[in-house]
Amino acid sequence: MSGMASDQNNSSQEGYIPHYLQKEDPFASKLSREADIIAGFYLTIIGILSTLGNGYVIFMSSKRKKKLRPAEIMTVNLAVCDLGISVVGKPFSIISFFSHRWMFGWIGCRWYGWAGFFFGCGSLITMTAVSLDRYLKICHLSYGTWLKRHHAFICLAIIWAYATFWATVPFAGVGSYAPEPFGTSCTLDWWLAQASVAGQVFVLSILFFCLLFPTAVIVFSYVKIILKVKSSTKEVAHYDTRIQNSHILEMKLTKVAMLICAGFLLAWIPYAVVSVWSAFGRPDSVPIQFSVVPTLLAKSAAMYNPIIYQVIDCKFACCRPGGLKAKSSSKKSR
Repeated sequence: MSGMASDQNNSSQEGYIPHYLQKEDPFASKLSREADIIAGFYLTIIGILSTLGNGYVIFMSSKRKKKLRPAEIMTVNLAVCDLGISVVGKPFSIISFFSHRWMFGWIGCRWYGWAGFFFGCGSLITMTAVSLDRYLKICHLSYGTWLKRHHAFICLAIIWAYATFWATVPFAGVGSYAPEPFGTSCTLDWWLAQASVAGQVFVLSILFFCLLFPTAVIVFSYVKIILKVKSSTKEVAHYDTRIQNSHILEMKLTKVAMLICAGFLLAWIPYAVVSVWSAFGRPDSVPIQFSVVPTLLAKSAAMYNPIIYQVIDCKFACCRPGGLKAKSSSKKSR
């Protein structure tokens, strides 16, 4: 409560009071009950599909955990992040949408905001690491000769430390988590940028280190890969069969990684745009009914990846000699 009071004082001094301090009950839904029910059903379907899909990926990978390649270890970590979002976060929002209000108070709001940001940041940084791995593997062939499994586990430790740091920074007093304008979900307090220079620094730091910089690395990596593939197609044809097969597998993994990154960014960019506008645009200029759509779209990101794995795997299997037999053996080995 003291933190809220200080936030209110700071906001009042700057002449701007965020939406969650303008009314006595910041957790009451600002949507119609019908809209909340539709959103609740939508998130329920997304949550079930995401949990089953990512759980399946983790289960199948655990059966061959000692044979996983470094790139596949990263893919499993991405599935863990997506499963975390579905299991830890979605039940809170589903219950709240069906209840027509946020049911878990400020403590639950901060926990939900932290968990969503933690796993979301972990997903993006994992995809950044995967894109760098693909770039080095395709564009610098000697890289693949020294990369071992323990390097992948070191990278995982860095990813989790990075996500933990940025998700926990708001609890150090430089930021916060707050309810969304529509009341039944929580997120980073983007509205601090409207209140003070310190709030602007916090929001800009989050945007740069947890969105813009990772996205720039991803785009750079795949642009370089595309250019390299165009220039080296004839070169690979002169290699022996073993090298050609290895190249085909690497390109398969690259296609999976590119589609995963594209799906994630397409799901999250609309939410990022609305958040930036809320932080630096005219106060309260984003309509409440409009702000809920990017939020729901972002929450669907965890569902796409298992579908991408399956589609690419089936396409890859059917293109090989043996067709269905190869597809069956691929399912077992995956």
